Amino acid sequence: MSDDVADQLAEYALRRKLDKAAIVEAAITSFLSPDSSDQREAALARRLDRIVRQLDRLERDQTMMMEAIGLFVRAWLTATPPLAEAAQASANSRGLERYHSFVESLSKRMSGAFKLSREVLEDGENR
Repeated sequence: MSDDVADQLAEYALRRKLDKAAIVEAAITSFLSPDSSDQREAALARRLDRIVRQLDRLERDQTMMMEAIGLFVRAWLTATPPLAEAAQASANSRGLERYHSFVESLSKRMSGAFKLSREVLEDGENR
């Protein structure tokens, strides 16, 4: 060990009231342990695992929503009788009003904390 390093070690040990051997042992242990690039790689791997789990949940939720919409459309198309020609204009007008009401309701739900998907999941867990 160079004289400069030995002096720095002695000063550090005196200042911290530690044994020089303990400081040297800790330094060697640190030197022999995984380096910072390995630690960064491990941290990155943990973050990527968390992101993959989040993406899996998003895919599950999206699949559930698509299935729910598909079931609704199928039921609606099956149960809705065709309209007479004379009632078409009135039905189109009323349908447009309902659509705007739907978009407004959807906007309110999306800006709030409580979403339908969470409600459906909680409903399923409570059964």
